[in-house]
Amino acid sequence: VQIFHPEYDVPGVGKLIMESMMLKQQGKMAESDEVAKKAYAKLHHDMQFFVTEATVDQLNAIKTAMVESAKRANVAGVDAIEVHGDRLVGSLCSTILNHRTDEYGGAFENRIRFALEFVKALKEAVPEMIIDYKLPVVTPDGAGLRGKGGLEFDEAVKFAKLLEEAGVDMLHVAQANHTGNMNDTIPAMGTREYGFMAYCSEAIKKIVSIPVCVVGRIVTKESAEALIAGGKCDIVAFGRTLLADPDYPNKVASGEPIRYCMSCNKGCTDSITSRSYCQCVLNAENGAEYKRVITKAETTKKVAVVGGGVAGMEAARVAALKGHKVTLFEKSYKLGGQINIASVPPRKSEMLRSVLFFEAELPRLGVEIKLGCEPTIETLNTYDNVIVACGASNITIKVPGYDNSNVVSAWDVLASKAIPFGKVAVIGGGLVGAETAEYLANKGCQVSIVEMLPDIAKGESSTVLPSMKADFAAHGVKEYVNTKLCEIKCDAIVCEDTVKNETVEIPVDFVVMAVGAKKNEYSVEGLNVPVAYVGDCIDRAADISNAIRTAYDAANAI
Repeated sequence: VQIFHPEYDVPGVGKLIMESMMLKQQGKMAESDEVAKKAYAKLHHDMQFFVTEATVDQLNAIKTAMVESAKRANVAGVDAIEVHGDRLVGSLCSTILNHRTDEYGGAFENRIRFALEFVKALKEAVPEMIIDYKLPVVTPDGAGLRGKGGLEFDEAVKFAKLLEEAGVDMLHVAQANHTGNMNDTIPAMGTREYGFMAYCSEAIKKIVSIPVCVVGRIVTKESAEALIAGGKCDIVAFGRTLLADPDYPNKVASGEPIRYCMSCNKGCTDSITSRSYCQCVLNAENGAEYKRVITKAETTKKVAVVGGGVAGMEAARVAALKGHKVTLFEKSYKLGGQINIASVPPRKSEMLRSVLFFEAELPRLGVEIKLGCEPTIETLNTYDNVIVACGASNITIKVPGYDNSNVVSAWDVLASKAIPFGKVAVIGGGLVGAETAEYLANKGCQVSIVEMLPDIAKGESSTVLPSMKADFAAHGVKEYVNTKLCEIKCDAIVCEDTVKNETVEIPVDFVVMAVGAKKNEYSVEGLNVPVAYVGDCIDRAADISNAIRTAYDAANAI
C-alpha cells in the first residue's frame, strides 16, 4: 500500500468542514456556507504554501501519523509499503516549491531531510516490511520543466543512492506531478512519447544495487520485456493497462490476446478529476466487479450479432464466453465501425488497439465472423437470439444550402470519402467537430469552427484539450462560439452571433457538418426471436463506454 500525504493542514481543514456540517444540521445554512468557504479557502491556500509554512511540529506529527499507518498495514498483513515521494514529501525535496529557510529548506541535504527521516522511522517501526520509494523526477519540457514536486534529474539520481543507503528496498521512478495537469503523469494518447521515464530509471539503475521500477506509457509486453532486457529497469509498472485488462500478467503467460489500454484517459483520469469512481471505457467489469460477472449459460444458444463495431464485437465476445455459438455479421469488409474514423485525427491512432484485441480474441473464442454481409430476416430467424449493434450516422442541419455540393459530413471526411480543401468551416465544435477541424488544419486547410455553445471540444478529456488547443493556435484555427449557422452559400456561410445578435459571414470553399449523430434504424419486421439493441442504436449516439457496457449486459443476459 502507498503512504501519501495530500499536502495541506488535514486536521485544520477537517475541523472547519465538520463545523460546517454541524451548522448545516442545525439549520444554520448561512453560517454553514461561510465556514465551508473558509475551509476550501484554507485548502486551496495550503496546496500552494503548506510545504513552506508548515511548522516543524506539524511535520513531525505528519511523520508520526504516516509511521502509524505503516504499523496498521503491517498488522493487517500487508507485505510492502510504498512511500509516495511526490506531494508533501516531494514538495519538501523540490527547489521549485520549497521556500523554507530552516533545516528543511535551501540546500539539497536540507530538502531531502524529511524524506530520509521518514524512511529511517519506517525501518525502525516495521523492519520486516519491504519499503518501496516512489521517486518523482522533474523532467525537461521544451524550454521549461514538467512537474514541480520532487527533484530534477541530477539531484534525483544522487538522491536515489542516498535512499538505498537509508534502507529503501526498491525504487519506483516516475514523472513528478504538481503541474495542475494530470496529463504530465498520466499522458493521453499521442501527447507524450512511450517509455518517457526510461532514461531516468536507466541512470539510477547504474548506481544502485536494489531493484528499480519504471512507469510511463509502457503498453505492450514486448515493450516491457525490451526495457528489462536492455538494462533500463528491473521491474515495469502498469497503471491504466491493468484497468483495461486485469488479467494482463496471466495472459502474458498463457499467450491469450490482451486488451491493451488505448490511453484515452476517459474512464480513469477524467473520472479521478471529476471525483467519480475510476473505470475503463473498454472494460465493463472495471468499477463494477461484483455486479458484472460473466456466467456460463445453462443452455447453449445460437446468437447472431448484427454490426461489427465496438458494441457488436463486445456482445459477440461476452456471448461466446457464456458458451453460446455466435455469428457476427458486418456489412462492410472491416471490423471496428466508428473506431476506424475516430482513430484518424491527430493523436488518435492508438484507439485501433481496441479493434486489434477483438480481431484476435473473437476467432479464438470460436465466433464466426461474416464480413461484407447483411443478414436477411429469414437468416436471423434461424438463430435463438439476435443482438443489433448497427450504430449511428452523421446528422446534417437542414438550413438553406445544406444540399450544396460543397457540404460534406465529418464522418466522410475522416473516412477519406470526402476531401475538402482551402477555406473550410466545420459546423459543430463538439468532440467530433473539434477533432475533424484539427485533422483538416494539419492537412493544410484554413479552418473555422462554428459552435452554438460557449465552448469548443467540451467533451474532450482535460488531459488532451491543451494539446488540441495548442495545435489550433499553431495552425490558425478560428473559433466562433455562441454562433448559429443560418445559411450556406457556395463561397460563404451566414451565421448569427447569438450573444451580440449580429450577422457573421465566413468565407468558405467547403462546409463540414459535425453537429452530432443519430441512431441507425434497423427493421426487425418479421423477426420471430428475441432481439436486443446495444451501443449507439439504442436511443442516441453516445460513446465507447456506453457501447461496451450495453453490449456486455445484453449478451450476458442471454
